[in-house]
Parts: sequence; C-alpha cells; structure tokens
Amino acid sequence: MPAAATPAPVVAAAAPATAPPALAGRTASVAASPVREILALTERPGVISFAGGLPAPELFDTGGLRAAYDAAFTASGRRALQYSTTEGVPELRAAVADRVTARGLATGADDVLITSGSQQALTLLAGALVEPGDVVLVENPTYLAALQSFGLAGARVVPVPCDGQGIVPDALAEIVARERPKLLYTVPTFQNPTGRTLPGARRAEVAAIAARLGLWLVEDDPYGDLRYEGAEVPWLAAHPGAEDRTALLGSFSKVMAPGLRLGWLRAPRELRGAAVVAKQAADLHTSTVDQLAAAHYLAAVDLDAHVATVRGAYRARRDALLAGLARALPAGSAWNRPEGGMFVWARLPQGWDATALLAAALAHDVAFVPGAPFFTGPPDPRTLRLSFTAHTPQEIGEGLARLGRATARPDGPAGNGRPGTGSGAG
Repeated sequence: MPAAATPAPVVAAAAPATAPPALAGRTASVAASPVREILALTERPGVISFAGGLPAPELFDTGGLRAAYDAAFTASGRRALQYSTTEGVPELRAAVADRVTARGLATGADDVLITSGSQQALTLLAGALVEPGDVVLVENPTYLAALQSFGLAGARVVPVPCDGQGIVPDALAEIVARERPKLLYTVPTFQNPTGRTLPGARRAEVAAIAARLGLWLVEDDPYGDLRYEGAEVPWLAAHPGAEDRTALLGSFSKVMAPGLRLGWLRAPRELRGAAVVAKQAADLHTSTVDQLAAAHYLAAVDLDAHVATVRGAYRARRDALLAGLARALPAGSAWNRPEGGMFVWARLPQGWDATALLAAALAHDVAFVPGAPFFTGPPDPRTLRLSFTAHTPQEIGEGLARLGRATARPDGPAGNGRPGTGSGAG
C-alpha cells in the first residue's frame, strides 16, 4: 500500500514589517561638522590643507612618549591594564593641578577630573548643566563641536555680540538679563575659529557679570600654551566673581599628541561631582594606560621645554601664512594677527563667498574652512579660517600660491582677474 503523501506545511503570510521608532529629534537637528567633512576631501595626496586644526606630527615627541608607555608597563603593568577610578589616576590629576597652579590658578588634585579629550569634558558639562530648552550663550562665531554638544543637549543657543577683541561685556550683560541663560561658553585665549584673545579687563567684566546676574562660565583653553608674542592673560577662572562658577577645560592634544585623547576639567565641587556621574554613564573612566603613560611623561620630560620648541616652529608657520596672504587673497580682503594658537581669521571683499571659493581652491589642491558654519544665526559668508600649524613655511608658501591661482581665476566671484594687496586689519 503506497505511503501517504506528507502534507505541505501551512505557512502563514508574513505580516508587513513595522519600521523601528524614529531617532531622537535632536540628532536630526544637529548638523555634522563641516570641518570633518572637508578633512575627508583633503586626504587625497598632494593637497595642502589649511582646514583642520591639526598639530604638526613631526613635532610629536614619539621617543619620549614611547618611553613613557614602557615605564607605565614596567612600573605597574597590571594596574595599567585594569579598570580605574572615574576621576582619573592620582598621579595625572596631581600633575595637571601643578601645571594649572604654576599658571596662576591655585588648584589641587581633587579639583581635577581627567577626561577623554577636552571635547568629552564639554559634553559632560552640557549633560550636567543643560536641560532641554535652556539658553546657552556662545561667542559669535564659535567652536563648531561646542554647538554640536549643546545642540544634542537640547539647548537654545544664543550668540553674544563680539568685536575684534572678543565678547562685548555690555552686550553680554544685556543678553543675560533678557534671556536668563544657564551658562556662557567661551574660548577666550586664541579662540577657535578667530584666533582672537579676550583682554584681561574684559575678562574681569565677564566674571563680574556672571557673579552679579547668576551664570555658569565654561572656559575652554586648548591653545593657551601656544603663545608666540605678547604677555600672558590670566584665565577667566582666576578673576574675582568667577571662582565658584567657572569650569576650566584643558587638553594635552596640542602640547603632547591628540591621539592620546587626554583632557581635563577643573570645576567647583558640586559641578565636578555632576560631571563625574555623567562620565560614569559615558565611559566609566578614561584609558588607564594612557593616563599612566602621560603621568610618567610629565615626571620624566620637561614639557615646557618641548612646548617651547613647538611654539618656535608654529611662530614661523604663522608668520609665513601672514606674509603670503596679501598675494593669495583678493584685493580688499582683511585678516587678523593672532598672538598664538592655530588659526588666522580672514574676510573676503564684498561680492565674494568663501564656500564658493573653497570649490575652486580644491580644484587647485588647497583647502581652508569657510567661516559660515561657525556662526550662530545669520553667518558672514565672506569669512574663512586658515590653520597654519600642520605645514612647514615652504609648504605654506606653495599652498598660498595655489590659493592665489584660485582667487585669480577669470570667473572669480568679484569679477577680479588677479589677487590684490590685501590688508592686515581684520
């Protein structure tokens, strides 16, 4: 008798798939960094880029850092590979505190939180201070990644009027009284993107306004060690009225190496404690081995001597850029002369657009960053930022020659066939 056929399994019709929930609205409202996108465009061989604020890799103390990592493993290899405290290893916190104290701001190791770069410190502060809808004040223009951090925190970012020296204190006081902001974010020394430095008298006024009207201050200082001329200006945090309300951010990226991803935060105890909780939620702690290597490096190497070498090289590069801008930019352009840092801020003449010029510049294998993305609110499309640290004076000269050919094209935005003489006043 033949075997009965096995009935075919009954397969239910597949239900239509339901899309997953939408991403958080704040991720759609915060734009990607144009600087990072431009850096991707400039990675092709042969491009001379004034775009990214990159330290010069040939100036990294690779030998000293290699020895510091060897010392970290030799002295305490098991500890270097283990979990650590959120606040940071004691040796590095103490070393940071000593350096801050030496620059005129009395600081103990317990005042310091070690972070994964100063960018993380900024993110932690945004999480610790900002509720959705809170007003955050920034310089105009300002650091792009700060706008990203505050945007992701849900802040309403309001620009403070600035002039060639930075924040205008009277305008700040009026905005604080009107908007009741949670904090002011500022890069007062060799600002990114403009390179300008807020004078000491204005810093004192800003501190007094914060104390009188009730305001947190976030002082970002990644470039303060890179001074090429002029006198040191005390930190905003050192002025009367700012002591109990200022978070000071620092970084080893510009003086040791950005690949270490080591920064620090000095803040009043209550705010620092909130930042510690935020960091525990973010990454538990910064890399133990990197912290111990940095601590060994600071104990074995004269970092100030190394920084002096870096400053000498960067001063020559800044001067090379300033010397060649008149031949590279169209007539009627203006730019500033920063006393330190990594950036020169320039402005093209009426009728020119820096974003349009970038496309022409890339065709000549040279790049810069248009200034428009750094603004909160209506931008100035004629502005641009040029970084001078990553190339030798000879390379800078060649890059400026290429930029001059881009601005001299017959179809230039101003209808000007050749670059002009430019102006050093910006």
